[in-house]
Amino acid sequence: MSFLTKRVGRMKDIFKFSQQPNFENPSLIVGWQEDTGKLSPKVIEYLNKKIKTESFCEIEPVGFFSLGAVAIENNIAQFPESKFYCSKRNDLVIFKGSEPRFERYRFLNLISDLAQHYCKIRELYTISGTISAIAHTGSRRILAVFNQQEFQKELQGYELVDMNWKGPPAISSYLLWIAKKRDIPGVSLWTEIPFYLAAGEDFQAIKTTLSFLDKKFNLDLDFAELDEQIGSQNAKMAQLREDDPDINKYIGMLESGLSLRGEEQMELTKKVTEFLEED
Repeated sequence: MSFLTKRVGRMKDIFKFSQQPNFENPSLIVGWQEDTGKLSPKVIEYLNKKIKTESFCEIEPVGFFSLGAVAIENNIAQFPESKFYCSKRNDLVIFKGSEPRFERYRFLNLISDLAQHYCKIRELYTISGTISAIAHTGSRRILAVFNQQEFQKELQGYELVDMNWKGPPAISSYLLWIAKKRDIPGVSLWTEIPFYLAAGEDFQAIKTTLSFLDKKFNLDLDFAELDEQIGSQNAKMAQLREDDPDINKYIGMLESGLSLRGEEQMELTKKVTEFLEED
């Protein structure tokens, strides 16, 4: 294994292998732990569970993360994670990681090194959520940014929408750029999430993203568990609309394609977040 002997041999303190699977040009799916509506980590967790992946390598956190303090969420310590998973059945490699605080370019190149030289990936997909002024009762579009025109044409039948964006690049954009320099076809997928669900979880957006992956890779995913979560969340939102005329009005405006004022957006977000967190 030339990658292990030539590269990992020099960087044995960075890559930590738990097994050494063989690959035949798999696709790489990348998700980040920190994401709008928890979309990316939930998609990766669901995917790993349903297709029964196994972790085979991780990037050591030293040099990329602050180890002097650890975030606490729901009384559980949140340690930085940078793990690669493999699926023999579907020939997929999945990376789930925390965004590095230091040396981001070096960190992304390490991901790319292992993906290209050891896994020999044929294409890259990054998963993220993007905040949108839509109602939760509507559909969720998947916006897409490609690094090669040929790859864009290849995915024309998957109902992806070209993304227009002006602003600072996200970490997935940097990874897409690095993949382009290595001549690896790649796409960043950005699933729409209603702004008032962004602080929690948007199960419909999670399913929309997984449905794309299911179709693209013929995964035959079981969505029963996710459908139950969608139904439960929609029922809670229906109850909130019945109990609060203002909330019903605001969501109705979004359903009609109308914009909300800043204070209306804040009130809607606050009340929805508090109501969904009650359980």
